[in-house]
Amino acid sequence: MDATIQASAAGRAAAGTKPARDTAIDAARAGCLAVVFLLHAMMVGVSVGPGGPVLENALEGWEYLAPATWVVQIMPLFFLIGGFSGWTAWQRRRARGVDAAGFVRDRIIRLVRPAVPLVAVVGLALAGLAAAGVPADIVQTASFRIGQPLWFLAVYLGASALVPLMVRLHEWRPGVTIGALVGAVVAVDALRFATGVEALGFLNLAFVWLAMQQLGFLLADGTVDRMPVVARLRLAGCALGGLLAITLSGPYTPDLLQNLNPPTICLVLLGTAQLALFSLVRRPLGRWAERRGPARVVASFGEWGMTMYLWHLPAFVLLAAGLLAANASFGLVLPEPLSAEWWATRPLWLLGAAAVTALAVRAFARWERGSRSSGRDGDDGTGRMPRARALAGELPRVPAWLAVPAGVLGVGTALVVGFAPVPALVSLALLGVALLGARPSRLHGRAALVARVEAGMSVVGGKLIPQHQM
Repeated sequence: MDATIQASAAGRAAAGTKPARDTAIDAARAGCLAVVFLLHAMMVGVSVGPGGPVLENALEGWEYLAPATWVVQIMPLFFLIGGFSGWTAWQRRRARGVDAAGFVRDRIIRLVRPAVPLVAVVGLALAGLAAAGVPADIVQTASFRIGQPLWFLAVYLGASALVPLMVRLHEWRPGVTIGALVGAVVAVDALRFATGVEALGFLNLAFVWLAMQQLGFLLADGTVDRMPVVARLRLAGCALGGLLAITLSGPYTPDLLQNLNPPTICLVLLGTAQLALFSLVRRPLGRWAERRGPARVVASFGEWGMTMYLWHLPAFVLLAAGLLAANASFGLVLPEPLSAEWWATRPLWLLGAAAVTALAVRAFARWERGSRSSGRDGDDGTGRMPRARALAGELPRVPAWLAVPAGVLGVGTALVVGFAPVPALVSLALLGVALLGARPSRLHGRAALVARVEAGMSVVGGKLIPQHQM
């Protein structure tokens, strides 16, 4: 195996290729995660009213929220970046002979593994609070807030699993594919408004985000970069102008966070503008991200980004519970959300939120890193399978076409039903089925090890060492 790895590395060096990482994409992903953290932290409102403790969305009544959402609504950009990454990852694997099922299994394990401890720990914690006599409405509110980010994981898993198919459609007719998806978005919006059935809008969880993923393909294959700068500026201006028109005079709200649930054509227009503008700053952003300090921060986000995304709201809820306990114990003042005192305490709140989130990430990041350590999903770099994976090899493999729905349903169960004991157990069972479908073979594990060498790792003494450390 070492000879194979060395040959792969030598072939890459001979070809003059570089590790397949785009520092601007990595930096943009880290920036999106930071914006999500900041926005959600500012939304936490914890106070004590006449009826007792109150947990609420503190920004809901803020008069400047709608215009602010035009800056902080970064989910379209998130899926654009995901499309870019999905395209490049699939092209690399396809070039090495990995089939679509192997690609999908890799996506499953990277996205599903971090959700397992979240469902288990939160389910146990909320059950303990309920048993301790905490009011049911507080427990339900905590469950709802903690589960909110899971929609992204469910949709992103589904979209990622479709990358091989969507890439084929893109290679066949990119304009037709994107046009069909955008047309479906408009049709769903029109049907929703005409019938008044809000639930119809959730069909756009597929169409909107697949359209954003397809736009990411245009960035990955160089189509956007080949457009003149003036053309990209015009594209951004037209998209933002159209967005302004339909939110000020049409049926859509200018609050782009509300356009997230369910997603609407507004997010497609915003994503188009974000695509054009990001392409203009991509090169300078990439040069900045290659500096030692920024590179270290960006790499950290890449290492445990999904863990931070999943655990930041539980950390906020835990911190809010601590504040309520301090209020009950020694009269800590909890200012009314949006009051002058509340705004004055936000820097301290953000520091506390960051600290608690960092502790949660430190505790649970190994679930995310575990899928990428030591040859990712296969052997340990020495040709020996770890005992846990060897035992897993005795279990039946679930087909990828079944594993993906199981993962989506597992995440969706916690999102929609909550973290009560029965839904949590159902969610964990479904996530377990998904992971069985993602279970790699020994050969797949060695192929993944080769991929890591191609990405800039070397094998020294049976261990993987980043080449920049040699």
